[in-house]
Amino acid sequence: MRSLWNDLEAARYEGELGQRLYAARLLGAAAMPLIQAGTTVSVKVAERDVFGDEYEALYVAGRDRGLEAIEAEDFQPARLERLVRLAGVEALSEERLEREIAASSLNPCASLSSDVLLHAVTPGKYVDHVFPEPVLALASLPDALRRLEDVLGDIAIVVPYAAPGRALARACAERLAAGGPAGCTGLVLMGQGVVSFGNTARETYERLVEIVTRAEQYLVEQRAQPVLAPVEALPERPMREELAGLRQAISASAGHPMIMSTLTDPQTAAFARRDDVAALTQRGPAALTHICWAGRAPMVGRDIEAFQTAQGRDHSPRVILDPAFGLAAVGHTAGEALVARDIYRRTMGIMVSAEALGGYQPAVVDDVPAGPCAACACDVDKSRMFAGEVALVTGAASGIGKACVESFLARGAAVVGLDINPHVADMLDRPDYLGIACDLTNEDALCQALETAVRAFGGLDMLVPNAGIFPSGCQIASLKTADWRKVMSINLDANLVLFREAYPLLKAAPRNGRVAVMSSRNVPAPGPGAVAYSASKAALTQIARVAALEWGKDGIRVNMLNPHAVFDTGIWTDEVLKARAAHYGMTVDQYKRNNVLRVEIASHDVGELVAEMCGPLFDKSTGAQVPIDGGSDRVI
Repeated sequence: MRSLWNDLEAARYEGELGQRLYAARLLGAAAMPLIQAGTTVSVKVAERDVFGDEYEALYVAGRDRGLEAIEAEDFQPARLERLVRLAGVEALSEERLEREIAASSLNPCASLSSDVLLHAVTPGKYVDHVFPEPVLALASLPDALRRLEDVLGDIAIVVPYAAPGRALARACAERLAAGGPAGCTGLVLMGQGVVSFGNTARETYERLVEIVTRAEQYLVEQRAQPVLAPVEALPERPMREELAGLRQAISASAGHPMIMSTLTDPQTAAFARRDDVAALTQRGPAALTHICWAGRAPMVGRDIEAFQTAQGRDHSPRVILDPAFGLAAVGHTAGEALVARDIYRRTMGIMVSAEALGGYQPAVVDDVPAGPCAACACDVDKSRMFAGEVALVTGAASGIGKACVESFLARGAAVVGLDINPHVADMLDRPDYLGIACDLTNEDALCQALETAVRAFGGLDMLVPNAGIFPSGCQIASLKTADWRKVMSINLDANLVLFREAYPLLKAAPRNGRVAVMSSRNVPAPGPGAVAYSASKAALTQIARVAALEWGKDGIRVNMLNPHAVFDTGIWTDEVLKARAAHYGMTVDQYKRNNVLRVEIASHDVGELVAEMCGPLFDKSTGAQVPIDGGSDRVI
């Protein structure tokens, strides 16, 4: 590990909080051998209250992932003196302590974890509490205390295991008060990572670099680097139906839908195929806090009944190791699943290093809970309508499709967007969105897109066949066969393949599958010059109606929307709108509202209806055709 500190870059970050922000972002660099989950950083700042009295505030922040993008707004202030005093109070229940920590916050909307006490009692203006893989490997040995003293004893104090929160803060305070090595740069916490501290952000960061580098060098000298010997690549075969079935079973054990993210690289496959993988992985986590995301131990194989017998009926798997696909990580959200995946990917390397040095024996075993606890920082709002569910939208790069993506995301779903436009892949940068550039008329490409979607999120709960084309107006007498076939290929044939291939995935949806088909007002009220479009949408509607009949036994709902005159899409430029309005002797505003209710229909309106049709309000409806057109006198 090498220091990435750059004085020119650091100078762009003003003030103590700015320096804190810069150093925290360095911790998120890809080259850092750190497990980001559970990391917290802080700075102590002198401030004045409204009366002009000076006090010291502790600004603390933590991220489960994405430290490189941490912002100043992520830091929450609290009164330092009160926190230091709280760490020394013995006769407080955990519930009372939690309330007192909250009372120390200077932001009434913020939530502070008990780790804030550790930051309060640690000396130095700046404090980093992190989880470096090389140090965790040394702390997970049978003779961990001796090894850590040998490797780091001249620069850090080794603190035996203590329960997180107040007990850990007091243990660290006592060891610091007892004195450590001259020039002590940090603390090594058995089972709970590393703390570095200093009077400047750079000093704190580079002290951490020194600690981690020492541990890394020792592993190299002992030929115990965390290298997972790759095996042959896993066979390239479709696994989406198997994975969707596994997610369905895990969701049932959890009591609600879950997102499942897989990792299938050769190194992960090598670990999953170890002869001793079952015994090795049941010894517990390298760091106690990581139970919040990854559980105490993974499920090896797919026997959930056996896992719950061993771990407890109240716990469903958060990590699965299987020789057929490598690793799968589970979470209430896509972000939580990615955190669990990163934790265990790095924990595998820790285990490999420890085994090479004498055996993996984590610092804490007996009092480790079997699975994630309700009070964990990773606990999420599971009340959002589509929490833990997956939606797939075609034609997602613009217009109605993009609006559907946004509506599903707003309700807590993970969303896969398909579009022939490559922009769909980078349209959004967030863990719960996956954009895939895909030509839907290419059957192989469509099947691969479904495979990619399931490996990313675990399955499919909601499907929105939205992609389609509206060709230029053409009378039947002038319509060329090639133009007809192009419309049918995109609007009809591709959707038939999508229905067919999505069916087994929707059948495995934990809350039953839902399909919202983007049909058209042209189905009940076709217009001259639109025979190809009208016929393709009518045929698509028939596919959906038949699917509603055939799939009802599986609990899958299939409903249709008939939008009309949605003008905020790519095909309706200002010039086209003006020309069409002029053709009918209207202003543009009149043309947009040319319906019974005299309202304008926007893509957002359609996206919202699509999402609601996949929600509980439509639980008992299937085969329905719902107009969203402001009322059409031709249909009414």
